[in-house]
Amino acid sequence: MPRHLSRWGLAIAAIALGLSLLTRIHIETLWFTALGIPTVFLRRLAVQALLFSVVGIAITGLIGGNLRWAARHQTDQPDRPAPRLQLGGLLTVLTLLWIALLALTTQAILAAWNCQTGRALPFLPQILTLDWLQSSLITAGSWPLGMGLLLGVGSLVLFLWRPWPLLIGLSSLTSLAIALLTSREWLRIWPAFAAESVSDRDPIFQQDLAFYLFRLPALEVLQFDLWIGLAFSFCAVLAVYYLAKQSVSNAEFRGFAPSQQRHLVRLAIAIALFLAGHCWLAQRQLLFSELGAVYGIGFTDRWVKLPLLQVWMILFGIAAIALFWQSRRGLLPQRWIRNFQLAAIASVLIWVTLPAIVQQLVVQPNEIARELPYLKQAILFTRRAFGLDQIETRTFDPQPSLNRAVLAANRETVQNIRLWDTRPLLQSNRQLQQIRLYYSFPSAQIDRYRLQTSFGDALQQVIIAARELDYTAIPAAAKTWVNEHLVYTHGYGFTLSPVNSSAPDGLPRYFVKDIGANTRIIGDASLGISTEAVKAAISTENPRIYYGQLTRNYVFTPSRTQELDYPSGNDNVYNIYDGKGGVTLGNYAQRLLFSLYLRDWRLPFSGDLTAQTRVLFRRQIEDRVRAIAPFLRYDAEPYLVSVNADTAEASGLGRSSLFWILDAYTVSDRYPYADPGEQPFNYIRNSVKVIIDAYNGSVQFYIVDPKDPLIQTWSRLFPSLFQPIDAMAPVLRSHLRYPTDLFKAQSSQLLTYHVLDPQVFYNRDDQWAYPREIYAGETATVQPYYLITRLPTAASEEFLILTPFTPLGRNNMIAWLAGRSDGEEYGRLLLYEFPRQRLIFGPEQITARINQDPQISEQITLWNREGSRAAEGNLLVIPIDQALLYVEPLYLEASRNSLPALTRVITAYQDRIVMTPSLLESLQKLFPDSTPALTPLEQPVLTTEQSAVLNPDQP
Repeated sequence: MPRHLSRWGLAIAAIALGLSLLTRIHIETLWFTALGIPTVFLRRLAVQALLFSVVGIAITGLIGGNLRWAARHQTDQPDRPAPRLQLGGLLTVLTLLWIALLALTTQAILAAWNCQTGRALPFLPQILTLDWLQSSLITAGSWPLGMGLLLGVGSLVLFLWRPWPLLIGLSSLTSLAIALLTSREWLRIWPAFAAESVSDRDPIFQQDLAFYLFRLPALEVLQFDLWIGLAFSFCAVLAVYYLAKQSVSNAEFRGFAPSQQRHLVRLAIAIALFLAGHCWLAQRQLLFSELGAVYGIGFTDRWVKLPLLQVWMILFGIAAIALFWQSRRGLLPQRWIRNFQLAAIASVLIWVTLPAIVQQLVVQPNEIARELPYLKQAILFTRRAFGLDQIETRTFDPQPSLNRAVLAANRETVQNIRLWDTRPLLQSNRQLQQIRLYYSFPSAQIDRYRLQTSFGDALQQVIIAARELDYTAIPAAAKTWVNEHLVYTHGYGFTLSPVNSSAPDGLPRYFVKDIGANTRIIGDASLGISTEAVKAAISTENPRIYYGQLTRNYVFTPSRTQELDYPSGNDNVYNIYDGKGGVTLGNYAQRLLFSLYLRDWRLPFSGDLTAQTRVLFRRQIEDRVRAIAPFLRYDAEPYLVSVNADTAEASGLGRSSLFWILDAYTVSDRYPYADPGEQPFNYIRNSVKVIIDAYNGSVQFYIVDPKDPLIQTWSRLFPSLFQPIDAMAPVLRSHLRYPTDLFKAQSSQLLTYHVLDPQVFYNRDDQWAYPREIYAGETATVQPYYLITRLPTAASEEFLILTPFTPLGRNNMIAWLAGRSDGEEYGRLLLYEFPRQRLIFGPEQITARINQDPQISEQITLWNREGSRAAEGNLLVIPIDQALLYVEPLYLEASRNSLPALTRVITAYQDRIVMTPSLLESLQKLFPDSTPALTPLEQPVLTTEQSAVLNPDQP
């Protein structure tokens, strides 16, 4: 190709890349500005640009400077005879150097692509044994064999023939990849400059934990950068010198000139200093070792690996000084090179063999005694990292005291026993409330609302499900550009169901159901809740969902084309968006920029758009919050909250009535001695609550754990992003709940780390497990569940998340963990342990007793005929006063087009099990009329059945 054409091609490519980059920056700035947080993006952009520039210049200077020096001295001649390298050996060396250069470039590109350096060089032997080379070639090994061989042999031949174009190309790619990687790793580097002391220190090095949480991740990234730069420079320079003076054509290499040898020695000095620093860093990384019986430094790590790394750090420092001193006196003797080679081989052998020998012969025969102090540290730091040290532990001794009087005294608990869970309710919703194919209920969540009931103000547990628009469900013939971006723009409304009530046919009851003008808000007489009480707490005034879990397509609104609002009979009702979300499309030039940003060539030619049209993109709520704060980890279960419009407006929320609440966590995998278990992190705090307006798309971040050092650092870096939790509207604060993912992580760790005695911990004879249950015909692990109950030491009912535990390998219940969600008690964990000397039935045992009951099992068998089946719901263990009540709903559903109906409720207490059509009948049968009762303080309006159970003294 003519040189001028290639230059034009490069110029055009550079202009296109620059235009794309500037367009992205401009649109992102508009998007962040529309959210009221432009400085968040500008700060991030400035940091990334600075990292890209500084590291890019440094790595380019390192590699380019060395190659330039090598080019200047490649023709220098040896000043004395040296052993010659014949063609076979020369080709072998050059092949290995070319493979190493390709591997280093590949490793840099893959790291930049995946943005995962991790602990890329965790310990010294990975460098010495060239494990990095093997890991870099894994991708090449996945190519087809013929293609791999062709590329490998072809590139090697070209390298031997014309090395400089390939070396310049590889060095440019490597420098660009390292610069790009470092800029993308700003999440790990920037906090290192803003971190403050954490006050706690690790037990081995007595170093502030801020070093591990903030500075260690940054040092690992920079270590990776420097290693790639040094290793690439050394291999490239060595290749240049070996290829100089037409060595391949002459079939021999006559040795290095003095200037070349001095250059290589200087690179060797730099690598030796790097390895000394790496050994220092690797000592700290031992705190995350998984060798032996303890996570973190154990006996072998402490007394074998740590001293070895310290010795090597000193030796590498001495080697660097010796190399520098010897290089000033003249050429490096051959014996030095041989000694370095022998030392490297010996180091690998010592590292591999000595720890294994000590572990097998010294530690394992006396493991408890050797590992005891390290087990104490692992228990302490793991409990601290997961917040287990904040758990209040109490004893719960179930008594045979449950009767109708106790039920009457705990009316709010009984009236909130959950008979519907999210799976059958979603199945019913999809049959009864989906309305059209393009609507979907992606999830349903448990929440509570304070409602005025006939017996007073009380919490009511509900299931809320958003009716979102799923564009993928639209028929293929209707998937036009206009429909996707102008017509099908939003979901509509939600369903709200009490968890404890069903219609006479067994289908769920609804507080809120149907769509559009037919939307109905309904009370529930069986619960003593009027329609007016529901309307006072819940609003359907603005039910449109422009931002949700399924809103992945970008839309343009308002436009000259009306949007589908909701179906009404055989017709559709249309609407025009009047919210504040999105970015104004503006003039035609900006429309072209949006077209480039969205990769939508139709956008500039649409006649339906105006200058006032807004572009609503990044509407999926998890994508939205991750784009704003990628340094947080987000809960898998966002939930919708309906707020009375008048209350919302009075609280400064506008006339919006639907808001998403999403829990966010600060996490780290660099907390010393903390065992991550099955999690990808070993430190977690629920530091932030995120509120997303479902109509306008506004996003607010509220700090709920200001003591967390991670969120303290991020709030210093982004002061305009976060608000204190006191700034959240009270109407939304009342719906905060203990987050599911955090509770699962903590309860999972508690299975092992409830033990404080290190010897008992080592023996693992007090290991806990999650109980199992039969759910929908299949055996499953009991998942944490929300309920409303009154704790034994509490004055009133509250909203909790609860999970029971059983001993490992046994089925009896040994404890239960509760996370509190209301008021000042929010975020507190309570662990109730059962007496060890008594049998407390666990869910599996209750399930077995249910299946063994002749009447229940016979009835279930009759239902499980062809075309229908009986599906068990969640078996709930409900603490009431000082007793435990077990409740399991039973649904009847068809094999096809399932529409679950609540057909029976099974309750169990001590040695009694009953199954009846309703909870109240079950409780009435479980506790006979002869049971004494107390008169309630307040007399609600109840049905006959309710009165019989809750007011047994009334005729």
